[in-house]
Amino acid sequence: MSEPHTERTTGDVAGIEHVDVVGIGFGPSNLALAVAIEEHNGAVGEGARLTYCFVERQDRFGWHRGMLLEDATMQISFLKDLATLRNPTSRFSFLSYLHARDRLVDFINYGSVFPTRLEFHDYLEWAAGSFTERVHYGAEVTEVVPVREAAGEPVGLVDVVASRADGAPVRVRARNVVLATGLTPNVPREAVLGRRVWHNRDLLTRIPELAGTTPKRFAVVGAGQSAAETVDYLHRTFPDAEVCAVFARYGYSPADDSAFANRIFDPSAVDDFYDAPADVKQRIMGYHGNTNYSVVDPELIEELYRRHYHERVAGRERLQFHNVSRVADVVDMGDRVELAVESLIDGSREVLAADVVVYATGYRSSDPLWLLDPALAGACARDEAGRLQVLRDYRIATHRAAGAAPLSAGIYVQGATEHTHGITSTLLSTVAARSGEIVDSLTGALVPDAGPAEPIRGEAPADPVATTAR
Repeated sequence: MSEPHTERTTGDVAGIEHVDVVGIGFGPSNLALAVAIEEHNGAVGEGARLTYCFVERQDRFGWHRGMLLEDATMQISFLKDLATLRNPTSRFSFLSYLHARDRLVDFINYGSVFPTRLEFHDYLEWAAGSFTERVHYGAEVTEVVPVREAAGEPVGLVDVVASRADGAPVRVRARNVVLATGLTPNVPREAVLGRRVWHNRDLLTRIPELAGTTPKRFAVVGAGQSAAETVDYLHRTFPDAEVCAVFARYGYSPADDSAFANRIFDPSAVDDFYDAPADVKQRIMGYHGNTNYSVVDPELIEELYRRHYHERVAGRERLQFHNVSRVADVVDMGDRVELAVESLIDGSREVLAADVVVYATGYRSSDPLWLLDPALAGACARDEAGRLQVLRDYRIATHRAAGAAPLSAGIYVQGATEHTHGITSTLLSTVAARSGEIVDSLTGALVPDAGPAEPIRGEAPADPVATTAR
């Protein structure tokens, strides 16, 4: 691995780290970027190498730890790892991980292309371990500001400003920044997360709080894979408790995992989607939303139905379904939570008292520019709908904001590009290919799009909201 690059220049604040690219967030997307940069650096001469680092608010690498259920499997092939689709010989591939863990033959005998979520998380941690010196863990970014050389000159550098829990500052100066801040929970307005109202991302971290108690009822809101997994887990873990699933559908819908439909996750599908007219983009998302959104693995659907049916035969229904319904209100009463469950058919309501309510209602993308200084955010172009204009190489199109200097520093984004790059934007399926494309753009090997023909008025970022993936 190439050595970290830190330098001091005249007029700079002493001790600022200078790099070609800094990544904000160090989840799977920017981890794949680290792998791609490192492999690029290993293939070129010293003068062509990229210097880089990442800033991550967690104290160590972690990816949806609260949903690492023991027997939950990935929904993508192990070949869609951090590197294989870009570089099949990579030392950061899942196969290399298996070899390093002395489990390659065992995995082959396992006979499935879908590892458990626990194992895939261990793989990601294993890969992240090679970049410990490149990541400022435990540092939360507070702002990204332009570095102004002289009035009217293009802004070619930005400073990423962060602070640690103990107040110690972190400041990195870079020519390019890659925003990969992830997704945040999508919770309805009527719900306030607290001691008895959870989001499923925190399931395993909150369960220990119930030690020494005997919960009588759980309510799980949502109809997707995470919701079904949460229902299954709670039903198995608490054999004396009722588990009530609440969702607007008539029943869980199966995920379309057929070979042809899965082509929507191919790297080439990103090109097709990017080049498609707006109405075609909308149709593609409508046609293939059932490959990822609010759908459940058929095997899990069958298992839950079988369990529910057997309970009806036995005369004790612990597993209950409130379908074609919605939660109209939720009130934390201190010793319990009361949900007003409203039928979408006739409007009738039923009040459920539960020890815990788990919202498995997915995630939503926040505006990725919320960390940027207003001058930087104002230079980022938006379309007529107010959405960011993102070029094919994942660089945000920029223009000269009113009264501001032009921006030549690169601002790239991973995750908030579904409107431009399609359904895989927040998923693992194309992280290997995407990271390679960003590296090619950073090094000039990929010629970027020209961007918007006419300047588009920039806007300051809205407050962040939040989002999730396949």
